[in-house]
Amino acid sequence: MALVHSSFASGLAVKIIHTADWHLGQSFHGQERHAEHRAFLDWLLATLETRRPDALLIAGDVFDVVNPSLRAQELLYDFIVNAHAALPDLQIVMIAGNHDSGSRIELPAPLMKSLNAHALGRVHWLDDGRLDSDHLLVPLHDADGQLVTWCLALPFLRPAEVTGGEIDDYRDGIANVHRELIEVAQSRRQPGQALIAMSHAHLQGAAVSEASERPIVIGGEEAVSAALFPPSIAYVALGHLHKPQQVGESRIRYSGSPLPLDFSESHYPHQVLEVTLAGEQLETIESLAIPRHVALVRVGPDGADAVEAAIAALETDPNLPRERWPWLEVRVDLDTPRPDLRARLEAAVGDKPLRLLRIHSRYPNATSDSDTAATVDLESLTPGEIFERTWQSRYGEAPSAEVARDFAALVQQVQDQERDA
Repeated sequence: MALVHSSFASGLAVKIIHTADWHLGQSFHGQERHAEHRAFLDWLLATLETRRPDALLIAGDVFDVVNPSLRAQELLYDFIVNAHAALPDLQIVMIAGNHDSGSRIELPAPLMKSLNAHALGRVHWLDDGRLDSDHLLVPLHDADGQLVTWCLALPFLRPAEVTGGEIDDYRDGIANVHRELIEVAQSRRQPGQALIAMSHAHLQGAAVSEASERPIVIGGEEAVSAALFPPSIAYVALGHLHKPQQVGESRIRYSGSPLPLDFSESHYPHQVLEVTLAGEQLETIESLAIPRHVALVRVGPDGADAVEAAIAALETDPNLPRERWPWLEVRVDLDTPRPDLRARLEAAVGDKPLRLLRIHSRYPNATSDSDTAATVDLESLTPGEIFERTWQSRYGEAPSAEVARDFAALVQQVQDQERDA
């Protein structure tokens, strides 16, 4: 899908690929996704060779954790080396997200410059208290080497980086950094040069994924207004939220993550965005769909018998290599706990090329805590009584005699160990 601006503005055109939230090294309910990330990066490299953009933007959360594995780091740096070898004039601008270590992202920056790549992990301040804007302003050139666009590269801003002195509020600190950098960029650009902003931030009004996005500040207090980006910014390339979306205006976009990072993100397509600027104006935005290397399959919620039947009825491709077998999540409604549930579901999968990743059990008939809550002094209850109350609240019935005996045996074992110690 492409957005077309009113008319082709005067000036030279520049083409940019906007992507974000790679989360290299993600552990998916304990399983690594190296093959999926490698397939995405292979596709992205082939897309760059076909589309031949002037710049690639990576808007944060490059890695899934602040201390990524060597394998995850190899994926990133092998990609950058291969992209430079295939497209020596391609400019890569990468910022740190909240999952990244800003210092780690910036560590190889001097070496990356030789590959025409820029790594921005943190904001820096000058001795007089002003923002070090030169560190965050990246000039982008066209195929002829002419400076045509300024990229305002803003990594994820942590409270300690933007508060202190006269600024105590976190959102005020974020807004101050954005405003100061935009003012400097506006004063520096020449007529015909565009401004684009790349930021890893949570904008007010944007849709958050159901299960996979970790809140940084409780209650969404870190969410900032899209009004931070004045009309002089031709395009805003955002990272942080995994669902592709625009926020208010079409020029303000989250590209979304290249992979679904949870089953709750499996129902919509994933993409990168190709953005064309003409002079100072946004010209087009085109969504480039990313092929899904490994399918995510959800079964349920339903009763155990119905879920087993649904798994048995799933159509699968027996020729898929194991690294491409779909991930399977099963959601089961139960009246009482079923200790043999996993064994039954694995038997239903049988020889099908599926990887049973997660079983989510629900107890619709269970009484909620709010329905049975009463003021109780825990010291007046024995461990067995607390256990029985918890079981009743969660599963809607008292534990069986066998379960109660097992719990009593565990309590006795703990008490014996404490006495021996």
